[in-house]
Amino acid sequence: MNASVQILRSLLLLLLLLLTLPATGSDSVLCFTQYEESSGRCKGLLGKDIHVQDCCLNAAYAFKKHDSGHCQACRSPQWSTWSPWTPCSVSCTEGSQLRHRRCIGWGGQCSGEKAPGTLEWQLQACEEQKCCPEMGGWSDWGPWGPCLVTCSKGTRIRQRVCNNPAPKCGGHCPGVAQEAEACDTQQVCPTHGAWGAWGSWSACLGSCSDKTHKPVETRSRTCSAPEPSKDPPGKPCSGPANEQRLCSGLPPCPVAGGWGSWGPVSPCSVTCGLGQTLEQRMCNNPVPKHGGPFCAGDNTRAHICNTTVPCPVDGKWENWSDWSSCTRPHLSSIRCKEIPGQQTRVRSCKHRKFNGQRCVGQHQEIRHCYNIQNCIFGEKGSWSSWTAWGLCTPPCGPNPTRVRQRRCMSPLPKFLPTISIVEGQGEKNVTFWGNPLAQCEELQGQKVLLEEKRPCLHTPACKEPEEENP
Repeated sequence: MNASVQILRSLLLLLLLLLTLPATGSDSVLCFTQYEESSGRCKGLLGKDIHVQDCCLNAAYAFKKHDSGHCQACRSPQWSTWSPWTPCSVSCTEGSQLRHRRCIGWGGQCSGEKAPGTLEWQLQACEEQKCCPEMGGWSDWGPWGPCLVTCSKGTRIRQRVCNNPAPKCGGHCPGVAQEAEACDTQQVCPTHGAWGAWGSWSACLGSCSDKTHKPVETRSRTCSAPEPSKDPPGKPCSGPANEQRLCSGLPPCPVAGGWGSWGPVSPCSVTCGLGQTLEQRMCNNPVPKHGGPFCAGDNTRAHICNTTVPCPVDGKWENWSDWSSCTRPHLSSIRCKEIPGQQTRVRSCKHRKFNGQRCVGQHQEIRHCYNIQNCIFGEKGSWSSWTAWGLCTPPCGPNPTRVRQRRCMSPLPKFLPTISIVEGQGEKNVTFWGNPLAQCEELQGQKVLLEEKRPCLHTPACKEPEEENP
């Protein structure tokens, strides 16, 4: 009875999966056992011409629609990590650089209602060096130096300096800093000795070899190709005039290895989704001997197996919602008053399927707060420092610009930072919530927000990235 119930439960899960698959589920794809998050690559090819719904019975698997396609994970869609920034579009002065990320997954959409495969771009300003190189000019050539040899013919060199004018900002002078010409010392050079060819190996001084008796053969050579000169004196040959080596005997004939029969097929490697079965054989029919070659080919072969059972998918927390307004029950308004209230935020556990793990942690957070939204507390505000320059927008459109800001910041009221709710349970922190109305001295015609814009220069084009998963 228990086996029948288990079979019925598996069939119901499979039917539920088939009913929820997208229309493209019947496409044949290349199926992989791993999606590498850091590189976006598919790893561990399981097989080709596999239906997407079969491959994605395991949410840890991944697929490509064709050999040159980009890798898609079987999990619910989410944005990949941002790619590295491209090199700066110019090597000097201000330029721009791009980076991208892709919506990776299957059976849904990424945040922003973007379909799997969608690319998103960011553009920022960059500057490798502030100035561009300026070329320099050469000084006059210096005098020729002495000949670099003490006998026969050689070369001599002369030099010049890149200082007329000196280059700027990493520039250089075109051409070479030194040149050479031939010179003759009018002196005879000594002749150094060189070895002639080795003579033939002598007959072996024995007819057998074992651990205690190892015969050798010898050969010799003479320092005669040429002999060293006597006036001026040349160097004699370096190295030995004789050498010896062990005699080589007749080795046993090599025996090539042969494959034995294939062994039994192993069980499927997984209990859900697609896996592999393996067969093995041994190189023992016969075993290779005396240096004979090992068996050619593989000692294992694999076959794809399909359990038809979906794999569990653990739930994942979505991002926290924004904090709710700061209020207090039974009071119509606590705004601008030193009366603590409460606010909450929530998050949802999404994508859990097929008995996967539930999300760990709380779905709701509560904190104590003071409501200072649009309040005026009397003291003058002060202007913040400039923020860092933002990204260039639009990243792939015409005339992108970047912005930085200064804001009029209002001082916070001196309300108590902690409160005691229940005696004996300690103090609770209280957070300020909302944006008070700031009153600053006018700055460049603005009272609340001052912005500065600049165009982004030398912007590169947004192009489909080269193959991400070779």
